[in-house]
Amino acid sequence: MRLVLFTAALPAFFASFVEFVEALTIVLAVGVTRGWRSAWIGTIAGVALLALLVAAIGPALRLVPLPALQFAVGGLLLLFGMRWLRKAILRYGGVLAFHDENAIYARHTGRVAEDNTAGSIDRTGVFIAFNAVVLEGLEVVFIVLAVGASSGALVPAALGALFAGALVGGTGLLLRRPLARVPENGLKFVVGIMLSAFGTFWTGEGLGLEWPAGDFALLALVIGYALVALIAVALVRRTVKLEAVPR
Repeated sequence: MRLVLFTAALPAFFASFVEFVEALTIVLAVGVTRGWRSAWIGTIAGVALLALLVAAIGPALRLVPLPALQFAVGGLLLLFGMRWLRKAILRYGGVLAFHDENAIYARHTGRVAEDNTAGSIDRTGVFIAFNAVVLEGLEVVFIVLAVGASSGALVPAALGALFAGALVGGTGLLLRRPLARVPENGLKFVVGIMLSAFGTFWTGEGLGLEWPAGDFALLALVIGYALVALIAVALVRRTVKLEAVPR
């Protein structure tokens, strides 16, 4: 039995949630400083472009042999997850600063306000919102296609991403302010672990590896990556403290 919820919808939801929070931060800045109409137009245009990409690329993936697809996207997903995990470890280890949505919101608000010539439809505002949605959304599209195609569950993966988008968008529409209380740094840590585990699993399947206990091996991989990441955080913190001690 395929664990569709665990292998497709859940990782797609968490990874997409992080990207949608980042896009929402910029869109809210546009709405406040350039007008909500411009923000909505840019957002809708970006979503439409992403939908066309999914419609065009999704069916083409079915022509690729499953093992080759699993190996290719598994390797890419592994690199993608390791990048997130590395940054998360450095943040929690005290090397990098934590991701501050309030600071990002203020920066983008100040930036777009410098050219405040907005009318009913502001081209600058539309472009910034469109750019944010497309750039963050491309990562969502990649995750959905990779997760869905590799696990044979494109629809559950897409539904997971859509649910994340609806949750973040609905919350932003109600609050009209950055989702500063969302523990994004923690989410990125978890997502980095999950994507690394799934990338390892699918790369192994693409190479013909028979995982013990089938899909349940994913749980062991997630736990293993989590333990290694926590140990790495402790080691980084210790190194930072040792370097901070005067000699």
